[in-house]
Amino acid sequence: MTLEFEKKVLSFIKSEELFGLDEKVLLAVSGGADSTALLHVMCRLKMKGVFNGELLAVHFNHQLRGVESDGDERFVVELGGKLGVEVVVRSFDVRRFSEENKLSIETAGRQLRIAGLLDIAKGNDCKVIATAHHGGDNAETVVHRFVRGTGIRGLGGIWPVREAVDGIRFVRPILEVSRSEIIEYLNEQGLGWREDRTNKDYSYKRNFIRHKLLPQMQKESDTPLEKQLLELSRSARGFYSLVCRCVEDIWGRAADCQSDRVKLKFELVANQHPAVQVELIRRSLEFLKCGERDITQEHYEMVLALAKKGKSGKKIELPGGFVAEYAYGELVFSKGGQPKSVKCESVTIEVPGRTGFGECLIEASILDGKESDIEKFKSQKTNFVEWFDLAKLKLPLEVRGREDGDRFVPFGFEAEKKVGKFLTAQRVGQELRRKTVVVCDSEKIIWVCPVRVSELTKVGQGTEKVLELRFLGRKSEV
Repeated sequence: MTLEFEKKVLSFIKSEELFGLDEKVLLAVSGGADSTALLHVMCRLKMKGVFNGELLAVHFNHQLRGVESDGDERFVVELGGKLGVEVVVRSFDVRRFSEENKLSIETAGRQLRIAGLLDIAKGNDCKVIATAHHGGDNAETVVHRFVRGTGIRGLGGIWPVREAVDGIRFVRPILEVSRSEIIEYLNEQGLGWREDRTNKDYSYKRNFIRHKLLPQMQKESDTPLEKQLLELSRSARGFYSLVCRCVEDIWGRAADCQSDRVKLKFELVANQHPAVQVELIRRSLEFLKCGERDITQEHYEMVLALAKKGKSGKKIELPGGFVAEYAYGELVFSKGGQPKSVKCESVTIEVPGRTGFGECLIEASILDGKESDIEKFKSQKTNFVEWFDLAKLKLPLEVRGREDGDRFVPFGFEAEKKVGKFLTAQRVGQELRRKTVVVCDSEKIIWVCPVRVSELTKVGQGTEKVLELRFLGRKSEV
């Protein structure tokens, strides 16, 4: 069994290309059976000369079980000493961290471990972090995700390799061995291990699945359930890899990624396979650092249904305070609590001169209406710079937020339009609507900034004096 176990682990390392046989590997060792076996088998491979890299172990004391946690720490340090492997020890007050951040004990511990592993790996110039997940863990993960609600990606279970940050990757060398094989290997080697009594606490969903649900499912199955779930996860990972290649082909054309939001052109999304559609949504949320733990298949279906209805302005709330909104052919993902419409007090614009309004500055200048200057202006204008025929204005001017009932004659139109209906007809999204302001003279609206000026004040061939208005410091906000 010993030789077979070690060959199986080595074969998996090579076939999945987990790491080079001369790379430095950081081993996460809790002192339980699984991580003890991982540490020992890596030392055996090194002793045999098939692995020539450096080994470094790390143990985290979660301070959850008092003297038992301290006993785990001593066990790992002593084991590392016997095997000639340096052990780095870190202590965490997991319970306090969970309370301060309103997290479950499981989630708090996991977050602290991952952060700790990455920190130690960076500090020791190590690009590989090995964890002791095995076939039983994979089966438990697949069932847990299935019960919670998942798609193809979730059914992929635990991946052999996961990229983290700065070129560091997490690997699982014993992923395809079973718990019974691990116990048999340890017994043959005469190795003990530590038992964590919280692993028998069935109030934790994963413990219930591991100790109750999976054994009962196995009783109803004629084939090894763990092996079947391993095959399912392999197939799901293969299909998901194909989906990712399709996403890579379309992502650059379909997605507009900004610092606080991602916009997807739904026309391009709608033509894809449903699995590709879901992955495009998932990747959008991932870009915004939306945690995936609480996002289920139902959420993806809700987002797609929202877009298929095609009604602009409709939105749904997603876990973690994120929002999905459909606006004029685009799916827009953002963090909740979007900025409200501009509500600044109306301000009289100094003409000529500079006037502060909210977080921007309005610069008003009076220019000659030479035809050459007008043509130059047309070639250089932006949505935040406009010209008006001074003779057609009734000063003073003011700037304010939009109000119900606002009407104006848009440039290129003959009849007056309600500002709200005009914005809808022009397919102006909710984000821009919230930041739209109006500039008025004493009789009428002359500019719905930054969307459209009024037909009634346009510059023409007979214009002698031009009023130029510039909104400074506004462009970066819209």
